[in-house]
Amino acid sequence: MIVGFLDSGKTRFINGVLEEGFARDDRTILLSCEEGEESYEKRALDNVTVVTAEDLEELTPAYLTSLEKKYKPDQILVEYNGMWSLEEFCTRRLPKNWTLYQIMCMVEAPTFALYTQNMGQMMMEKIRAADMIVFNRCTDELKTALRKRNLRMVNRQADIFLEAPDGQAEDYRDGTVSAFDRSQSVIEIPDEDFGVWYVEVMDEPSLYKDRTVKFKGVVCQDKRFGGYFTVGRHAMVCCAEDITYLGLPCEADHGEQYATRDWVEVTAKVEVRYWPVYHGEGPVLVATEIRRCEKPEPELVQF
Repeated sequence: MIVGFLDSGKTRFINGVLEEGFARDDRTILLSCEEGEESYEKRALDNVTVVTAEDLEELTPAYLTSLEKKYKPDQILVEYNGMWSLEEFCTRRLPKNWTLYQIMCMVEAPTFALYTQNMGQMMMEKIRAADMIVFNRCTDELKTALRKRNLRMVNRQADIFLEAPDGQAEDYRDGTVSAFDRSQSVIEIPDEDFGVWYVEVMDEPSLYKDRTVKFKGVVCQDKRFGGYFTVGRHAMVCCAEDITYLGLPCEADHGEQYATRDWVEVTAKVEVRYWPVYHGEGPVLVATEIRRCEKPEPELVQF
């Protein structure tokens, strides 16, 4: 699904995706729910059937299932009307056998503040649900303003990009914005957000240098590192066959009393120092408090 308000760049984004060959080998339905100034590039529609919808009430599960039976698509792109409820579509309109793979939100940066002020709930619904967010037509001043708003705290999971008027894009993360409130004396990491925090602290350890964090994790002991153990979570990156352990070294007094597979809640100061496994510097925890705890549900972290 490609979501966003009128003239936010949804059609341009879809044209780019199709011209890069997204539908070259797979039959595709392009469900167009909004007519903007731009048109779909005909040369990119060889394997694509465009279906239009002018009202959300048209999009019943029965109607969408009839499209599936008629056109037998391998995949479906939806250019969604920015004025329609996203929750309504996702919870009541999708056929049960359809899997929502990804939501991409397009935002015109110069009008973002205005839309947020006047239609904040509608705008933020799309941003919170998105897996990827692109702010286009960004000047340097707008990039700075958007980072000051710290949208990573609104949506911790999404990849966010800032695209300049010439089409050059940069990552929203620049070493200054965090998905968590770092103003707290103890930064508590929710169980469901451990994966987001792990990626952030590994990519940008300076964000957490000398700060105290608190989270639940499972212990892994390694005799090679006396006085340390590893604490983290198992994560399913894409499928059950791709489970990996995301752990950080933790220095603790009497850490040997915790066995591998013990669940603990750790409060620790984050230091940035050399660690052999990193082959350089990275985040190392210095525990101030550890207590045994029950494993969270679900046990696996998912991205």
